[in-house]
Amino acid sequence: MMACGFMFKGKLRYLERLYYRFPFRTITVPSDHIEGSSPPSVFIGREGYPRVHVGPLVPPMQGDTAIMDTPERWIGNKTQGEIIDFRLTLIRGKEPVNIKDRSRMISLLQEIALAKKSVEIDAQFKKKPRGRFVHEEMQPFGPSAPLKEMKVDAAKFVPHMEKAYYDTDLLSRDAVITLYEKGVFFSAIQKAFSTGAFGLEENRKLVPTRWSITAVDDMLGLHLLEDVKQQPTINEYRVYETEHLQNKFMILLAPTHWQYETMEAFFPQIIGDKLEIFGDWEPHSGKRGYAQIGGCYYSARFAIAEKLAEERRQAGAVVFRECYEGYVPLGVWNVRQCMRDALQQKPTIFDSMLSALNHINSRMRIKMQTWIRRSTMLRNMFTQKKLTAFLK
Repeated sequence: MMACGFMFKGKLRYLERLYYRFPFRTITVPSDHIEGSSPPSVFIGREGYPRVHVGPLVPPMQGDTAIMDTPERWIGNKTQGEIIDFRLTLIRGKEPVNIKDRSRMISLLQEIALAKKSVEIDAQFKKKPRGRFVHEEMQPFGPSAPLKEMKVDAAKFVPHMEKAYYDTDLLSRDAVITLYEKGVFFSAIQKAFSTGAFGLEENRKLVPTRWSITAVDDMLGLHLLEDVKQQPTINEYRVYETEHLQNKFMILLAPTHWQYETMEAFFPQIIGDKLEIFGDWEPHSGKRGYAQIGGCYYSARFAIAEKLAEERRQAGAVVFRECYEGYVPLGVWNVRQCMRDALQQKPTIFDSMLSALNHINSRMRIKMQTWIRRSTMLRNMFTQKKLTAFLK
């Protein structure tokens, strides 16, 4: 796995450089006891699966803290520094459980994840929380420590999620789709799904946070594409664009049957000492196996499927993403929300692939020849003669 999930030594070197270059203000916890309002937020680890560490994320403050774990409200409203600062304020409590446990801790986590608003939590730790967590596919958080005891105030559930929680004959996939169609935020659905709050009663189990994010992106994307693939194609070439948090996205929609590719370019000093470009794609029949670039692939695909389903149209889609120096890994929500933001903008319309690519070439730092050499879809969509003419 690479790129969005770049799992090699370069990632570690990059994170070390980040700590040195940026004034991360990880909160200092003065004692082993805190009282605070969870956004609501929970974290399910994956190390040691099926026995994993789980617990709430709680800031040492009370009141409405929902903004700390609602990515849908960040793009265009919060700076990279603001997001990092309040994420590193969240303190993680940990307790080891089996993913199929029916323990008090699991019940409390489900209560937190299903809550309509911030939840008051009193947490006693076995030692003072310390450290911080930054990952390329998940949102960062601050210090952590094993839990000794936790008390959670009773909270009202989000009505639609409460109904799905008590429906023990409803498949988890159907619960996720229904909640999305009811307008429940992706982030809220994912948290509840992660705590095993949905599905047939005998099949309910915890899903590590990292896996649950991709699972929900994948389920929703594939559900939307079932209908999209039956719709007429668009009639023109469209280019959408947005730039946030040291990322630039450009999206090409072409008048073809559904096919999809996403490419990510990381500039020097991010994951290595040179420009790195990664990508993956799928034909009309769909993706086989897990995407090489990790969770970002599914987040971007979901956002495009969402746009096409809204219009009841079909298209081929190519995503170009540039990550500039100063980029901080904040989780795949960044891709999902940037894509959504771009697709809400008015596109630039072209009558040919060549003119659309020339426009993209003029708006990005990396030249189109480089993207084409890395791409599968673009090379497939061009004849060799046309491609040679373009490269000249």
